[in-house]
Amino acid sequence: MESAKNNNNDKKSRLTLKDYEIGKPLGRGKFGRVYLARTRKEHFIVALKTLFKEQLKKDNMAHQLRREIEIQMRLQHPNILRLYDYFWDEQRVFLVLEYAPRGELYEKLKRAGRFDDQRAATVSDDSLC
Repeated sequence: MESAKNNNNDKKSRLTLKDYEIGKPLGRGKFGRVYLARTRKEHFIVALKTLFKEQLKKDNMAHQLRREIEIQMRLQHPNILRLYDYFWDEQRVFLVLEYAPRGELYEKLKRAGRFDDQRAATVSDDSLC
């Protein structure tokens, strides 16, 4: 009887791609792509990062992804995007990230070339408009 009870508690509901409405692509990289997405239940906007397992294995990056997930799941800092959750299927790993509506700081820096000391010291979400 006790083991049946434990088995029921172990069946944690896992997220799947069906839990999200996928929107426009936000970016792409060597390991996958990032899409604007919305949860079907709460209509909460997120960035859904898809990483291809094949490419991660090929470049021996699975261990680094595992470590990134461990670290980011614990981080709570106003200047670092949150990792809300993650899940996977046969071919991909999905990271559910906080959506940054104004884009990446890296892209702003690339366009500017460099930030002067004052701008670099005071960079905030509001100053990147």
